[in-house]
Parts: sequence; C-alpha cells; structure tokens
Amino acid sequence: MTPPARTDHDARRTEVSQAVWRVLAAHGFGGLTLRAVAAEMGATTGLLTHYFPSKRALLKHALEVLDRRSADRPRPAAERAGEAPGLVMLRATLLDILPLDAESAASNRIWVASWDVALADPELAQEHAERYRRARERMSGHAARAQELGELPPGPRPEDVAAAAQSFVLGLVVQALFAPQEFPAERQIAMVDTYLAGLADGRPDEPRVRG
Repeated sequence: MTPPARTDHDARRTEVSQAVWRVLAAHGFGGLTLRAVAAEMGATTGLLTHYFPSKRALLKHALEVLDRRSADRPRPAAERAGEAPGLVMLRATLLDILPLDAESAASNRIWVASWDVALADPELAQEHAERYRRARERMSGHAARAQELGELPPGPRPEDVAAAAQSFVLGLVVQALFAPQEFPAERQIAMVDTYLAGLADGRPDEPRVRG
C-alpha cells in the first residue's frame, strides 16, 4: 500500500489543527476530546489516534495551536504605533493582550483555561512558562529602549519592568473576563495608561504614551 504523500499528511494535520481550535473556541479545554475533534471533522476517532495517541498528546497540540493563533492574531495597537520605539510600543504590546473586543475576549478565555491544563503537567507547564518568558523578553526590549530615550527611569532593570508589566496586564485580563461590565475597553486602556504613567514617574516631562 502506498503511504500518503507528505502534502496530504500536512493538509490533514492542518485540518486537524483547525478542528482542535474550533472545539476549543466552542467548548474550551474541558470539552476537548478526541471524540469531539473527530465529530468536528466528520472523521473517526481512529483516524485521530494517528496524530494523538493519548489525551495528553491532544492537549499538547492544543496548546501549540493556541500559541500559533496568538502569534498570528491581529495586533491593532502595535499596528497603530508603527515604528514608534520605547514606551509607545510597550503600551501597544500591553493593549494587544487585553480583551478589548469580542474576538480578543474569546481568545483570552481560552488562554486562561489553558493555565489549569498546563499546571497539571510539569512538561506542559514548562512549555507554557517558556511562552510567557519570550513575551517578557519582547517587553524587556521595549522597556530598555524607553530607558534609553528617557521615557522611563534608568534604575529598574528592564527585565523587572517587563515582569511587572506582564503580571499587571494578566491580572487585568482576568478581572475583565470575570466582570466585563466593570472593566469595559475604555477602562482597561485607562488603567494601562495610569500604570505606565506610574512607571514613568520621575521624568522631567509628562509621559507621552498615546498610540
């Protein structure tokens, strides 16, 4: 029997990944099963065992799909900031994490649900930690540039600024998801600006972080 062509295999794997995402979007990690993905594809669970021999393999792939989706999603604040360096880009990075509209809220709900899945498995937890570390590295670069430009005080280490900013924005994500009426988009944006103004406190001029 002739084995399937590589292009066919890649196409099927893409189809599987898309089905995994649709199940996540509709039912979250709690509803992510081989049976659910197979039903979404109109396929048999036997077919999926070629790709995911265990529930853990399926969860690992789901986290990878989530990571890719997050990397590829639109970042309107960063696009508006253009090539602006330093504090403007740090602000844009934080805003693009927040659930400011229905689409980003849905994506954030899946992310928050993924924490429980990852924490239950040391290897998955380590991979998740690496994802957040990479995000902090990008923020650290923006913070360092902001210090060079005099937008932030030179004392704090950029990596500490990034860690604190990431912690702040993830906490805001959780609050906005649980109480969207209390944390509409405009309040979230205002809170980010207040937070960044606090970081910039001590500069001789007022912080200018408008995107």
